[in-house]
Amino acid sequence: MNVFNALIAVMIFGCGMYMALSRNMVRLLLGLSLVGTAVNLIIFQTGRPASGQPPIIPLGGQVLGESADPMPQALILTAIVIGFALTVVLGALALRLHHAHGTLNTGVVSSAERLGDPFASDADG
Repeated sequence: MNVFNALIAVMIFGCGMYMALSRNMVRLLLGLSLVGTAVNLIIFQTGRPASGQPPIIPLGGQVLGESADPMPQALILTAIVIGFALTVVLGALALRLHHAHGTLNTGVVSSAERLGDPFASDADG
């Protein structure tokens, strides 16, 4: 089952990278979300429990036996929150791009090249 899950994560990662290399902002946004999901799946697979026992020390016990590692789960939860925030920021950027230029194709937008020297003052000329 681990090989199957690893193959699924690799396929999701590959699809995400293919979409992230597109010039369309929506595809880029969805591609980055897929890449983040694939990385979360890979991290989750590394912390799979060796047994079904919860990470609780029994009464009178000193040492925890075999159990799930809670660190990958905490990392994934944090990565999900950060990924959602990144998706919202990129969605707002895509919306702003569409309102400003009427397109979501980043190859057509060339306003950054037309700005000129940002350090030139208005008094120079």
